[in-house]
Amino acid sequence: MRKRQSGMTFIGLLLILVPIGILVYAGIRLTPIYLNYYRVVQAVTQVATENKDNPQVTQDVMRNSLARRFDVQYIEHPTTQEIQFRRDDGVWTIIADYEDIAPLFGNVSLLMQFHKEVKVQ
Repeated sequence: MRKRQSGMTFIGLLLILVPIGILVYAGIRLTPIYLNYYRVVQAVTQVATENKDNPQVTQDVMRNSLARRFDVQYIEHPTTQEIQFRRDDGVWTIIADYEDIAPLFGNVSLLMQFHKEVKVQ
């Protein structure tokens, strides 16, 4: 009786490792973008908390406070000009709605869309 070989061939190993490697590389490229998003959320939430008891707060005051926090936390994208401030029924809403791109290789990139709304109450 002939014994059959068992195990994985080199081509089979490559077919498994290449997609896993691409996913790991994409995760490495996306990590700084998501960390930046969490810093943006933290800054916007802190500005909302800081100004919640101030009925005389203006958009300029909140934008300046946000700009200071962006400088301290080294947030370059989005800029404070891209953050929207909206007032509905006397309640301010801070809206961070932006996109970020992570280039992978060649002309292939990943596009992430972020949206965060925080009410100043």
